[in-house]
Amino acid sequence: MTALPADVSIVVPTFNEADNIRELLSRVRAAIPAGTRAEVVFADDSTDHTCDVIEEEAAYSAVPVVLHHRDTPEGGLGGAVVEGIARASAPWIVVIDADLQHPPELIPELIARGEATGAELVVASRYAAGGDRSGLDGGYRRLVSSTSTLVTKALFPRALSGLTDPMSGFFAIRRTAIDRASSQDEGLQPLGYKILLELAVRCRPRGIAEVPYAFGERHAGESKSTAREGMRFLRHLITLRTADPRARAVVFGLIGLSGFVPNLALLWFLTTWAPGLHYAPAEIIANQAGLLWNFALIDSFVYRNQRRHRRRDVRLLSFAVVGNADLIARIPLAALLIGAAGMTALPATALAMAVVFTARFLVVDRWLYGRLHRREAALARVTPEKVAEPVPDPLG
Repeated sequence: MTALPADVSIVVPTFNEADNIRELLSRVRAAIPAGTRAEVVFADDSTDHTCDVIEEEAAYSAVPVVLHHRDTPEGGLGGAVVEGIARASAPWIVVIDADLQHPPELIPELIARGEATGAELVVASRYAAGGDRSGLDGGYRRLVSSTSTLVTKALFPRALSGLTDPMSGFFAIRRTAIDRASSQDEGLQPLGYKILLELAVRCRPRGIAEVPYAFGERHAGESKSTAREGMRFLRHLITLRTADPRARAVVFGLIGLSGFVPNLALLWFLTTWAPGLHYAPAEIIANQAGLLWNFALIDSFVYRNQRRHRRRDVRLLSFAVVGNADLIARIPLAALLIGAAGMTALPATALAMAVVFTARFLVVDRWLYGRLHRREAALARVTPEKVAEPVPDPLG
């Protein structure tokens, strides 16, 4: 007999949470109202025996359990959540951590609030009236959480309007909102552990509601909030913010401006300490310093998700070709400014750089990385849909 589809799928990303699984499943089972069909989907990146504990508990669980262990934890916790969502079957998807700082007892209220308001996204908020964040360990984590919230809301004032806690890891979202983002070219591109930000910005849910809650103390295990995850979060912010071509052009320009420093510094050194060196070869040499600087920042932050199907050395070579090709226009222009306008080498070079910026941006954005982006989107569209991987019942 085929089981009926679930009403709610509870997606739990896990990384070495073996000591929390039994208590989590026990509280989830107790929280699900009678008559509600639910499933728990574990998206696991663990290196300990977490999977063994999940399989043991699944064999006797009244709530069906799906276990998906990822051999390659691509995208961090956010990537795990997206893969867990791909294996969920219900119209409502609840994302919750395994450490029990998120109370499972709140799951029915999240769904009920969404049904009552028609919202596609319902967030459990530590900052809404009646919420509490005391479970954060120490003043440092509270400061980081508050600062991250302020920065994120400032960067995305429209997408996060009505959200007091965009850093929350506990929320319910309708599948219709996720499907809307998945149908777009960019799709979901998670990085790190702040998956709610990714979903709120890319899915643009139709209606957002909040439910206050008290962020509890960790039941067992260690916090996954590390300096490395913090850097992932910063890269994720930049990636999301530069999804719009206009914002991307601004960031591209700011990085280009920063590249003036190594370029002009090396040019000054060459023209000052090697006075016999002609201006043209000096500028060609100096251009490489700015080019390498720009590539490192642009490739790592602006186009991180458009680079997967080309090696870094090939991208660098292509970027170098584009960067050096503009010398064909820039050096004659700079020479004209020096000869006809009487400008010195440094201001002439700076002005010529500004003139060719637009052309360089369009070539890099539309040709170099735009082609990679279109290839990535095409691959995503032809990838077969992933199916749930139920844990086998050892009792038959």
